[in-house]
Amino acid sequence: MGSRLAVVTGASSGIGAATVRLLRAHDWQVVGVARRADRLAALAAETGALTFVADLTVQNDVDALRDYLATLGPLHALVNNAGGALGLDTVEASEASDWQRMFEMNVMTVKRATSTLLPLLRDGARDAGSADILTVTSIAGHVAYEGGGGYNAAKFAAHALVAVLRLELAGEPIRVLEVAPGMVKTDEFSLVRFNGDQERADAVYKDVEPLVADDIAEAIVHALELPAHVNLDLVTIKPVAQAAPHKVVRGALAPKG
Repeated sequence: MGSRLAVVTGASSGIGAATVRLLRAHDWQVVGVARRADRLAALAAETGALTFVADLTVQNDVDALRDYLATLGPLHALVNNAGGALGLDTVEASEASDWQRMFEMNVMTVKRATSTLLPLLRDGARDAGSADILTVTSIAGHVAYEGGGGYNAAKFAAHALVAVLRLELAGEPIRVLEVAPGMVKTDEFSLVRFNGDQERADAVYKDVEPLVADDIAEAIVHALELPAHVNLDLVTIKPVAQAAPHKVVRGALAPKG
């Protein structure tokens, strides 16, 4: 695995950073991509990963990433992880600008990175016999919930993009995989969603044992390292206490009867 190259977007924190760490522990060559140079520098110092500062909502940045990756040799895996949620307002009350931003973060970043990097991934497939496009979506892209309108819409779109891509790449040795997490406690997801309101962010995880970023990274790396003929089309991962986006059991879990 030491000669294989992966690029991970949204690598400055949370699931992206955890995935970079685990891939490096499994001896992959990794390029972590994000907007925050200081976070990436710290991750590089910790893991030995390469990094690239880019805003993936800007095509020029994505083109520059492609040109940089091309200097490293064939690309074997793209992990589309960049994304996020803004607000928990109703469809009626939510800001259209937040919806536009969520679509850019969760859908257009996947579209831009995938379209731009596919030629390099085809080189990777020729080099190693296969390549992977793995996109981190959310259970919010499969089940609607009140207050989730904009995020639901964006993640449903990302899920559809992945499904279409899988059909369009059929016949090529390129796996198209989707990992859809439920409640994952990271330093920033809920804090960003609630515009820096730490108390409101903490309340999301109160009296629940949520997933953590390392749990999702384990699933991502497992999917990438399965034999090339095995495709995990869709993996949904939730904490046991979360039966659905809108049904979370708080407090101790215990058998009934």
